[in-house]
Amino acid sequence: MVKSRINSALSEYRSVSVTSGVEDATPHRLVQMLMEGALDKIATAKGHILHDNPAEKGRHISWAISIISGLQSSLDMEGGGEISANLFDLYDYMVRRLGQAAAGSDPAILDEVSSLMLEVKSAWDVIPAQLAAENRQAAS
Repeated sequence: MVKSRINSALSEYRSVSVTSGVEDATPHRLVQMLMEGALDKIATAKGHILHDNPAEKGRHISWAISIISGLQSSLDMEGGGEISANLFDLYDYMVRRLGQAAAGSDPAILDEVSSLMLEVKSAWDVIPAQLAAENRQAAS
């Protein structure tokens, strides 16, 4: 009984925490959150592959594909130039590889996609500091 109440409270807390985080987030932070979510789903899917749980593996890979597809569809293809085109192609590659990982239960593919997403995320994570430095430089 106590354990179920604790689990219920934790679920509620997570729900409120995520909702609050989204409501207060900048567009930049929302993209970071999506990338973090994709990485989390990929890691969870890998755990399900390693524990021979194909249904949950498929569910989490599908969730990661949805997140990455959302990132892909949010790209500004007109204003983003070559960077947007390259990201579009990279996200497309990630989605295809995740499909292959789902079909073949290959954790190495999940590691590859995670590595690629981490590279994109690390570049995305430095943007606020770069913008702040540029603003300080422009102000002086």
